[in-house]
Amino acid sequence: MSMNSSKEPASPATELLSNATCQTEKGLSVSFSIIFMTVGILSNSLAIAILMKAYQRFRQKYKSSFLLLASTLVITDFFGHLINGAIAVFVYASNKDWIRFNQSNVLCSIFGICMVFSGLCPLFLGSVMAIERCIGVTKPIFHSTKITSKHVKMMLSGACFFAVFVALLPILGHRDYKIQASRTWCFYQTDHITDWEDRFYLLLFSFLGLLALSISFFCNAITGISLLKVKFKSQQHRQGRSHHFEMVIQLLAIMCVSCVCWSPFLVTMATIGINGPDYLDACETTLFTLRMATWNQILDPWVYILLRKAVLKNLYKLTRRCCGVHIISLHVWELSSIKNSLKVAAISESPVTEKVTQQTTT
Repeated sequence: MSMNSSKEPASPATELLSNATCQTEKGLSVSFSIIFMTVGILSNSLAIAILMKAYQRFRQKYKSSFLLLASTLVITDFFGHLINGAIAVFVYASNKDWIRFNQSNVLCSIFGICMVFSGLCPLFLGSVMAIERCIGVTKPIFHSTKITSKHVKMMLSGACFFAVFVALLPILGHRDYKIQASRTWCFYQTDHITDWEDRFYLLLFSFLGLLALSISFFCNAITGISLLKVKFKSQQHRQGRSHHFEMVIQLLAIMCVSCVCWSPFLVTMATIGINGPDYLDACETTLFTLRMATWNQILDPWVYILLRKAVLKNLYKLTRRCCGVHIISLHVWELSSIKNSLKVAAISESPVTEKVTQQTTT
């Protein structure tokens, strides 16, 4: 740069850069981003193919609320991983020179919006899935008569639009997303917090994320307890209950993955919002918890890839061989977990439908 450049007014990108940075190894970081993006895209693509094939096959026969929500969650993970990963690789490849390629702060704003949306939307969808299944197990008549696919689509749209609104909130409030101290990603202001609005965005993001996780935990706990009570009270409709158990296992897996991956990042953001950043510790901790959060978009699709008929049968056989104990009869895994989750709605709602189905199969 020339000497006269120091007299020119600072560009938006210059104003958004932190005064200090925490160092990252360029080679390692570029490789890390490329590997994560590739694995995430492949995993989500495979899960999308499995879920969409099942949805096309069963949407005319059974209520597909759970499958529709699961498909939307995986699609959200896919695009979040694709967009955020591509931007991260570009930033690393450009040697994190934001001043050169982000003069008007457009890229940083897009990056920040995508980070917030792809973080909150899957958590919201996970809580909606838990609520839907909780109602289906505890209030089956109400679920079958009052909650239609239209209502589920409305809840799905509401969760997505609310996540978009939260992501756009700083832009609507004439606040910019900030380049973070590592200069590799954009988010709310986390250093040099000056007023209540900076704290508000951090606390809002953390509160909504932790609230979604809490709702998922609460609803899944109620669902699991209800199924256990029914199991101990009666031996009727054993197969129907096994279908419920399979779907609850999927929901518990999603909830555990989300809690392990996102809780550290959400708690870190809440701590910064309340106490302000301790710069060196905040930078290293935030970068570590952010990388943990990226695992969520990789692990989510494997819940649907692994919890299927063939894998579960093999797991059962392996467990039985190792433990030497008869745990559960193989007819429980008669169908894949997703198919069973959909079929149980028809079994519990209409005995006539079950009889007709048995007649047609024979």
